[in-house]
Amino acid sequence: MTDGLFDELPASGGSDYDSSSIEVLEGLEPVRRRPGMYIGGTDDRALHHLAAEVLDNAMDEAVAGHASRIEMVLEEGNRLTITDNGRGIPIDEHPKFPGKSTLEVILTTLHSGGKFSGKAYATSGGLHGVGVSVVNALSSLTHVEVARNREVYAQDFSKGLPQGKITKIGDTPNRRGTSVTFIPDTEIFGDRQFKPARLFKLARSKAYLFAGVEIRWKCAPSLASDDVPQEAVFQFPGGLADHLREEVGNRECVTSEFFSGNQDFPTDNAGTSQGRVEWAVAWPLWSDGSTSWYCNTVPTPDGGTHEQGLRAALTKGLRAFGELTGTKKAKDISADDVMTGSEIMLSVFIRDPQFQSQTKDRLTSPDAARLVENAVRDHFDHFLADNMERGRALLGSVMERMEERLKRKAERDIKRKTATNAKKLRLPGKLTDCSGETEGETELFIVEGDSAGGSAKQARNRKTQAILPIRGKILNVASASNDKIRANSEIADLALALGCGTRKDCDPEALRYDRIVIMTDADVDGAHIATLLMTFFFQEMPELVRQGHLYLAQPPLYRLTAGKESRYARDDAHRKELEETVFKGKKVEVGRFKGLGEMNPSQLRETTMSPDTRSLIRITLPTEHEQRYAVKELVDQLMGRNPEHRFNFIQNHAADLDREMIDA
Repeated sequence: MTDGLFDELPASGGSDYDSSSIEVLEGLEPVRRRPGMYIGGTDDRALHHLAAEVLDNAMDEAVAGHASRIEMVLEEGNRLTITDNGRGIPIDEHPKFPGKSTLEVILTTLHSGGKFSGKAYATSGGLHGVGVSVVNALSSLTHVEVARNREVYAQDFSKGLPQGKITKIGDTPNRRGTSVTFIPDTEIFGDRQFKPARLFKLARSKAYLFAGVEIRWKCAPSLASDDVPQEAVFQFPGGLADHLREEVGNRECVTSEFFSGNQDFPTDNAGTSQGRVEWAVAWPLWSDGSTSWYCNTVPTPDGGTHEQGLRAALTKGLRAFGELTGTKKAKDISADDVMTGSEIMLSVFIRDPQFQSQTKDRLTSPDAARLVENAVRDHFDHFLADNMERGRALLGSVMERMEERLKRKAERDIKRKTATNAKKLRLPGKLTDCSGETEGETELFIVEGDSAGGSAKQARNRKTQAILPIRGKILNVASASNDKIRANSEIADLALALGCGTRKDCDPEALRYDRIVIMTDADVDGAHIATLLMTFFFQEMPELVRQGHLYLAQPPLYRLTAGKESRYARDDAHRKELEETVFKGKKVEVGRFKGLGEMNPSQLRETTMSPDTRSLIRITLPTEHEQRYAVKELVDQLMGRNPEHRFNFIQNHAADLDREMIDA
């Protein structure tokens, strides 16, 4: 051996690493190897996501004005067919793939479709050209029929591979559109079956989202039930307002008339429509409330920027109405005061929407907040002022909730000051507490290390935001004894700062802050620390989690700059999305943050800490005891003392990992 940087090391296990070790996955093989990357896993939710992908394509035809009818048919054997009367997928030879029809290219090639340029669809639910090809890749059988120009063509596929060329199967003078039949592959999904009730609800909700479409539902007699008829037709001229009336039912509301409507967004500088928004909101007197968010008919259960726009419009509208009626305290109304307990449905149609992931759970398009707020605000102002009694009733109801919130906050402030002044309840030395001299909601940011703590202290709002640095990875409470947990100084400091006790002594009313925000680096180590902290709260203070006090911050991993424009990316997928949309065709300078401590205070404030610009993820627990038990069992498997459980879990779920693939 030689002395130097390239000293030869002994072979490990006799394994070689050379060019033959590098796999290049072609066609749709990446989808079958890593389905989690494309549909979020292989569970029931992922299975039904296949149906949503095909239905979204049919809905895009309807929204574009080319289809008026969609049919969903569920047969025995897990066989699902979705048909529309739109233009039909093109069947002529694709110019870039000689010898292949456009239909075959779309079904067998990732990132192929008609929704990239915006020429074929002004707005669409499909964006990346992967939807129907992913369905094809994960199905043991896919049969597609296309009716165009009074002729019907068909082609069969299996596991993503064509089973022959496209063929003409007949003439049809009165038919047009696309029909996709598929059977999910049991090699991927096991024995999971489509749930008729879930598909029935999906079809029904899509009809509400676009008043001009008729959706027909059919299922085999053996699959029908009291809740799911064998046949049904959905068409709702009132759109979301009709849906909301069904959801509210006979419940008494603060206002007898719902706040509902729709509005086109203004055109851009090129004179192109930026889309439209539709909403329906009710305030039942006694309700936990519910929210339904959609973008281009695709559900976005985690909300996003369109939700932010609606929250801002309703909050600012009620504050302005309070000022109009001389109610000075209305200036203290928060968005949560307005939204809590309400039934809300919001649907936007926008060009080139940006989502947090391929499963589109959260909308991240920055312009959506501004467009929705401006469109809804005028209508809401009119809703309140057009009938002053109605406006006063809603304002009074929201202010009751506001006053209750402020009362609880005042009680916490008293406890905070008592804890600060009383020597026997001395707070941790590393805690930089907020002053509490404000009516805003208070927050504790748990940060990783003194460096990040220093940046956070400079970036914070001193009146409402407290900072508690912790040293690296805290104790894993799921695998530690009670004595070891009690003796751990980091956990003792955290419990002391929160002031609400642990386990059976945990009292959420004694919590000294409204929100607890875990703010760690946007890397693997940061994710591990966040997991350890979530495990701590789940085991030691579950009621805080159940009541929605725990959040995860979303610091960026990259800063992208082109000229004077800068954007922040949460992860590699978001970076790629920004490079292909906002910075497409531009020379981009990419800076990577190794940790929160590397961000200057203004960057940290803008991206992660300011309520006006940040994005938080709320950590929740299922309310049902059985579900909570299942969560506890999962936590014990992943974080508990027995490493064999983790090994088995990794072996069983390795294929579901959502990891970035090399683009061959």
